[in-house]
Formats: sequence, C-alpha cells, structure tokens
Amino acid sequence: MKSHLAVLAVDDEAPALDELAYLLGEHPCIDEVVTAADATSALRELNARPFDAVFLDINMPGLSGLELAGVLANFSDRPAVVFVTAHDDKAVEAFDVGAVDYLLKPIRQSRLDEAVRRVQTAATEARRDTGDGEPPADLAEADADVIPAELGGITHLVPRDSIGWVEAEGDYARLHSASGAHLVRIPLSTLESRWRERGFQRIHRSYLVALRQVTGLRSTEGSVLVRLRANGASPAVELPVSRRQAKELRDRLVRDPMRNLRPGEDS
Repeated sequence: MKSHLAVLAVDDEAPALDELAYLLGEHPCIDEVVTAADATSALRELNARPFDAVFLDINMPGLSGLELAGVLANFSDRPAVVFVTAHDDKAVEAFDVGAVDYLLKPIRQSRLDEAVRRVQTAATEARRDTGDGEPPADLAEADADVIPAELGGITHLVPRDSIGWVEAEGDYARLHSASGAHLVRIPLSTLESRWRERGFQRIHRSYLVALRQVTGLRSTEGSVLVRLRANGASPAVELPVSRRQAKELRDRLVRDPMRNLRPGEDS
C-alpha cells in the first residue's frame, strides 16, 4: 500500500485551508501538500502534475467541489477525491461522483486517518494492473461479516446477517438492513458472487435477496414477485424476479425449506 502521498487541499476559506493543510502535512503517510483557494486554481495544479488525492470543500464560489470532482472523473490519471465540509447533507451526491471519503468539519484525527487509508487503497487499486497491487478494498469488505457503510462522516457497521435485500445503484449497492438503508461502494455483481454461499440469491439485475427473509412467491400477470418479511427498520416488501432467475430461486427455496427456522445460519 502506498505510504508516501502527494495531495492537493482545496478550500475557498483561508483559515479552513490553512488548518486542512496543516493536518495533512502532519500525517506520516503524506509527503507533500499543495493548496488551492478555488476550483480553477486546483485545476491548474492538477493539469501541471499528478496528485494521489484531492481534499476539497463542497461549497465554493464558481465551480463547486462536486462539479470539480465531476471534471476529475475525465482525467486518465484521476486522483482520489475526499470531500471536507461542514455540511452532512451531500454525502450521497459525493459518493455518486466517486469520492473515497466524506469528512465533516471539524476534522477528527481518527477520521482523517481513515480517509488517508482509503486514499492509499485507491492508489494501490490504480496500480494493480502492473501486478504490484493488493486486492481491491471492496472485495475485502464484501467478504466480511460486517460491512462498513459511510454516511455523513459516520461509519455504520452493518452485519451481513441483518441484511434482507440489496439494490443496485450503478457501481454502488444499497443494503436494506435491520438498521436502515446504507449505500456502499460495492457493485451488486461482487456481492452476488461473494454472498451466494452465504444464503443470498440474485433475483433480478437490480436485486439480491437473503433467502432466510423470503416468505413466498407470487405470480401476477405473467410476472413473479418474491415476498420478504419485515426486517427491523426495513419493511416487508415484494420485489420482481426475472424469468431467468425464477427457476433457480424456486430450486434453492425448495432445497432448503427450513431456512426460515435458522435465521442466524448461512444457507
């Protein structure tokens, strides 16, 4: 994992930029910190040389942080993006544009350490085609019994056994669990392959369900719906089953008719 990072700090408020640059400069894994007072200046720096990461505010005059992140998505050598903001209502938008983390001001050292770790992981993933990289972080998280989900600068630990169903959202997945819905940066296809032997079944291009939560199947007007029981904060729901997946779903349900009597076990 890369330990010597060059980062760009971007904030239109001078005191906040000075504090951010100081905190980044004190971190043992960061060798160089360059600052920019707005998105235009940041783009000049980014066009002049590569950076491992950009730590930037969201609300700035002119080009906003979210808009700047959208521009960076077109870079062939894109730096990792970490948003640093006083507002907790833009987290979903931030992760939609590919941010690796979302820090709330004032910055806690533990959260900064976690953000730097994510930047290091992103840098490693960017180099994995050379054969020197490590397994991507999302694969490791998909294998874990507890999935970390970030929202508003808070890391929620979501036990896999509490998840009733998963919904695809582009390269992300929304976990519907007993504690609520959590967006994670893991593709549904990854969860499908990693969780199949843990009692989950793909039923549709957009949905993955926990077999232990299935209470029945219903046919209506030529389509099939699967019923899932209420799961704490996640209400009872019916989800569509594609024709291609219907037979395999029925087969797995018939093979394990006692699944609902063993809620804590893998199927």
